[in-house]
Amino acid sequence: MTGTVAETGRATPERDPGRQIALVDLLDRLLGTGVVLAGDVVISLAGVDLVQVRLHALITSIRAEMVEPR
Repeated sequence: MTGTVAETGRATPERDPGRQIALVDLLDRLLGTGVVLAGDVVISLAGVDLVQVRLHALITSIRAEMVEPR
């Protein structure tokens, strides 16, 4: 039985801050809304930058209603 706090007198699993969430559920929520990853890594020796790596990625899922028909 699911319901709001007002209906049942207790928090629902979706709104309970102490509730643990499975990794699969977390990934599903993140991919449903989209995730932006950005980061920089610089390896330097004696103040001279030797290697610089930059990462910028947008990860999201594509739903059928988002695709334009041809």
